Amino acid sequence: MVKIPFTKMSGSGNDFIFIDHRKPILTEDQMKEFARKVCRRRVSVGADGLVLVERSGKADLKWRFFNADGSEAEMCGNAGRCLGRLPI
Repeated sequence: MVKIPFTKMSGSGNDFIFIDHRKPILTEDQMKEFARKVCRRRVSVGADGLVLVERSGKADLKWRFFNADGSEAEMCGNAGRCLGRLPI
């Protein structure tokens, strides 16, 4: 088992788990299942979504957003609001 540091934040009634993934921890194949497991309430951290903050060649960073069911979305305004306050 590996300990993964995270930050949990709330934005307009939704809560999110943020992981600094600039040094990759998860493989592409693990991300969706990890999101499903870590977002499960009452048996894990529990959240509406998972955000992996990654390196970008065009900007300071990029993110990967996963809904609690493991599906990946391009955008989430409430998570973006939280990301703007994340101290990374």
